[in-house]
Amino acid sequence: MLTTVAIIVLILMSLSIFACTIRALIGPSMSDRLTALDTIGINLIGFTAILLLIQDTIAYAEVVLVLAILAFIGSVAIAKFIEGGVVLDRDHH
Repeated sequence: MLTTVAIIVLILMSLSIFACTIRALIGPSMSDRLTALDTIGINLIGFTAILLLIQDTIAYAEVVLVLAILAFIGSVAIAKFIEGGVVLDRDHH
């Protein structure tokens, strides 16, 4: 039962990643595209975690952690870019 539900969730998450990819490619504004990329990262974390549950292993635990760290850093960079258009402000003291 759990495996069936997990497979259905994986299919739905795949559709979500596909929709976010389309939004990232043709989004009308820059913030739409950046939010879609951030959502793809979050979906990848969940996708990998569900694979971890289906295969009943902890081999992908490090992958989930690295994806979470990269998604967090990406979210911060996206927020800074939307706020001011610059991710690393080297002139600010």
